[in-house]
Amino acid sequence: MKEISKPIIEIKNVSKLYKMGDIEFYALKNINLTINSGDFIVITGPSGSGKSTFMNIVGCLDLPTTGEVYLHGNDITKISESALAKLRGKTIGFIFQQFNLMPSLTAYENITLPLEFQKYNVSEIQKEANRVLTLVNLTDRAHHLPKELSGGQQQRVAIARALSGDPEIILADEPTGNLDSKTGLFIMDFLKELHKKGKTIILVTHDINVARYGEKIIHIIDGKINKIEKVK
Repeated sequence: MKEISKPIIEIKNVSKLYKMGDIEFYALKNINLTINSGDFIVITGPSGSGKSTFMNIVGCLDLPTTGEVYLHGNDITKISESALAKLRGKTIGFIFQQFNLMPSLTAYENITLPLEFQKYNVSEIQKEANRVLTLVNLTDRAHHLPKELSGGQQQRVAIARALSGDPEIILADEPTGNLDSKTGLFIMDFLKELHKKGKTIILVTHDINVARYGEKIIHIIDGKINKIEKVK
């Protein structure tokens, strides 16, 4: 019997209001979404649609103005920032378009830094860093600085960092945006393989070809979910 997927992120009646002087602007309006363990969800929409704000809410990087966001049943609006950071760090790995690597640290050191924050011991850190570097086929570049790596190699370091600690969710924000088509294809195939192995993938993109890798496409327009499309 197939195991029933359980909700891993639940968003209930979420709105996000920004104020600029006397002007109020809703980036999100009454969003409801449940993401189950093992889903491959794609968030897409035009520039200014609210998808970046939505990504920050889904990734528990920002709090809603109103509504509730649950990560593994924990209402993130009700727990302390330190407790949220710990929960988020163990549950979600982040991949960003700009890679967000520390320029003064080697590939190995960029990967081990978040593990140090999560209080892994030295032997655990070494073992985990070597594991994820092997996954992305970069063991020979472990002690190179980001400036000594190609764009594709830097993104693979970013993926290795996201995978360190074996989080259940991988949240990728335009992961192919700064890459050539061949390298972008490699990255998407890699994410697809991670999904096949049980990872929950949440991908933000404006590229419809990239979006087709997902199981469901969440179309965001004017801060609202316009439609949810199942990919055939």
